[in-house]
Formats: sequence, structure tokens, C-alpha cells
Amino acid sequence: MDNELRFAILIDADNVSDKYIKIILDETANNGIVTYKRIYGDWTTSRLAPWKNILLDNSIIPIQQYSYTVGKNSTDSAMIIDAMDILYSGNVDGFCIVSSDSDFTRLAARLRESGMQVIGMGEEKTPKPFISACNQFKYLDLLYSNQQKEEKEEKEKEEKEVLDKAPVSKAGTAAEKAAESKMKDLRRVRKTVNAIIEKLSDEEGWLDCGKLGDQLSKRLPDFDVRNYGYSKLTPFIKSLGDYDIQKIPMGGGQKQIYFRMKTKKTGKA
Repeated sequence: MDNELRFAILIDADNVSDKYIKIILDETANNGIVTYKRIYGDWTTSRLAPWKNILLDNSIIPIQQYSYTVGKNSTDSAMIIDAMDILYSGNVDGFCIVSSDSDFTRLAARLRESGMQVIGMGEEKTPKPFISACNQFKYLDLLYSNQQKEEKEEKEKEEKEVLDKAPVSKAGTAAEKAAESKMKDLRRVRKTVNAIIEKLSDEEGWLDCGKLGDQLSKRLPDFDVRNYGYSKLTPFIKSLGDYDIQKIPMGGGQKQIYFRMKTKKTGKA
């Protein structure tokens, strides 16, 4: 996977909500490896307090930029200067500029002139010039809305399955919390697996086991099948119940394993 593009994520905290962070990271990971993660704003203000834990959890470096003048966004200049420094370092192949501000239009155009891949992310209110200056543009509010809907449906489905299978009992609070935590973690893994398959699978929806495992370790640094009681990736994926498995014989008794989401099937259930 050495040919993957390397990206720098630069986030304008002044006009981007912390609720979008997972979408920002996942969408960038769909295009390559993230090598820089920086976010800009005046961290002395209480307005940016919700970002604190998110930055720690996702290893994002906060860059302090004081608001020197009321009504002026000094974050823009700091982001632009850093972007150019990173560009000239030669350490990346592309940038993800996260903002709904048209002031980054010229930056996006300049980066593309230098051969960079530029992914823009912002809400639907983002001015067209900035959108047009990027190679790709992701509408965070639309993606977030779809994400919330999918998560709600998936959670309801899982809760129903648990109620249908589990006997009625008065479990202790600790046990209930542990079960809920495990369910939440599996939901996170399942969603990541789905995103990887959708992005990298062939026309029939199949993805090589090796590629899936490689991408999982990059997107979820703490992922290890041994945490779930398995020694190999294939039986773990099979245990999730949402994927078809195809084993193609290779030389020397070896088999190449592929996965596909069951929802992709058009033939047998």
C-alpha cells in the first residue's frame, strides 16, 4: 500500500462543528493516508471547548491563533501559511481543507497548481468558488444527516436482536454497561468495514482480505481481532454476520479470501 496518497488535514475551527470529526477523518482516509492533522482557532475562548476531548482522542494538533481584531477571522491566515509550509516540505500529496469560508478559494487553487490533490469539506452554505477550486468537495451536513439516520437504524436493529435472543433478566449495571460498550465498539468496526469495502471493492463488491486488514489497522489504530477472542481476521468478520466470504484456491493449497457486504448481493440471499 506504499502508493497511497499522503494528506494533510487542516481544519478551520471557527466555522466547523466538532460533530463532523469522524466524517472528516473517514472521508480523507478513503483517499489516502493522513500524515498531518491540525486545527486552527482561538483556544482561549469557551466556544471551542467542545473540541478538547475530540482532539485528544483523534491526535489532532490544535494551533493557537488569537483574534486580534473583532469581526476578523485571523485563523485563515494561519492556515494558509501552514499549508504553504507543508506544501514546500514535500511530505504530502494532497490537502483536506475543512471550512465553509470562501477565503480559502485561492489557497485551494494554488495547491492544485502545485500538483496537489485538494479535498474541500464544509456545509451546504459554502460559496461555489471554494467548491470549484477543489478536486473534490464533501458536504459535511448532508453526510452527517445520512450518518445519523444509518446509525439510528442500525442501533434499533441491534437492540431488537438482543431483546429477541436474550432471556429476560435483571442484569447488573456494570454488566449492562459492558454489553452496551461492546455493542457500540462492534458498531464502530462494522461501519468502518463497510466504508472500506464500499471504497475499495471491485465491481461485484468483493474486497481482498489483506487489503481489508491493512485498511482496518490504519483507520482504527486500536483494532486487533484478539480483542474479540479471535486469532484471524476471517472468523471475526464472519462472526459479524453481515458479509459473504469467498475462498479462491491458489497454488500450494493456499486460498485467497474475499469479503462482500450481503446487501450487495443480487442473487441468493
